[in-house]
Amino acid sequence: MTDAKSTIPGWRLILSDAGRLWASREKPFCALAFHAGAERTVDADTLDALRTETDRQETIAKQARQRAAGQVIS
Repeated sequence: MTDAKSTIPGWRLILSDAGRLWASREKPFCALAFHAGAERTVDADTLDALRTETDRQETIAKQARQRAAGQVIS
């Protein structure tokens, strides 16, 4: 998994011995994001599913930061 199609910016990808895909965020989420439920390490069966899951974690983090800043979330 070293080509451009198999990367997720800001996340390290891991293929387990069992063939499961994992992604671990290179930088931990802030405390606000963590307490809102953002997970630093996620797994999935396919690369597309893994991208979807990392996107979901980034959205959780972004929404937590927006709430803390008192911004409207759309």
